[in-house]
Amino acid sequence: MTITITAFERSPDRGKGLARDMRVRWALEEAGQPYEVRLLSFKAMKEPAHLALQPFGQIPTYEEGDLALFESGAIVFHIAERHQGLLPDDANARARAIAWMFAALNTVEPPVFDRALCMILERDKPWYEHRLRYLEDSIRNRLDKLSARLGDADWLDGAFSAGDLLMVTVLLRLKKGSGILEEYPNLSAYVARAEARPAYKRAFDAQLAVFTAASAG
Repeated sequence: MTITITAFERSPDRGKGLARDMRVRWALEEAGQPYEVRLLSFKAMKEPAHLALQPFGQIPTYEEGDLALFESGAIVFHIAERHQGLLPDDANARARAIAWMFAALNTVEPPVFDRALCMILERDKPWYEHRLRYLEDSIRNRLDKLSARLGDADWLDGAFSAGDLLMVTVLLRLKKGSGILEEYPNLSAYVARAEARPAYKRAFDAQLAVFTAASAG
């Protein structure tokens, strides 16, 4: 059965690999699964056809046969469970990898994403500087602990897993401009290792090609 995912027709991240369809593309590449992409305008994302798949009018979605999923973390988890390469075979290691998936999305991502929104939507507000400092302190609090846990290991728990995939997609938001990721050399190296994976490169190039084509048009 053909796998179809949705993505931005014109991504607001300008081809930097930060839109959440990147997570799904990367997971499918790691799993060696072909897929098709249906590109959506911002208008189409709010229309009934898409809302039937994604009730909050966001991307990505995942369709395969009579299965339709939304939420990037849930989609990555589904791919990881169905295909080899993203979750360990050992039951305990598998459970730990899943725990890292939740940690990436529930513990590390919230202040990182809130910081990005703050810089876009609140820059002209009187509380902006205070809010930004608060969020950056929260991010450093998370990264202090993540860095200590990673230490000098290549990945979070043995071999590369879906936990690393999701964690890296969160940390990529801090890679340029903030200076925060650079404060943690082992986390910077961790992200670089992930970016060097062939599956990541294929996913990034595919997402960038969409933005390049839209810009040229």
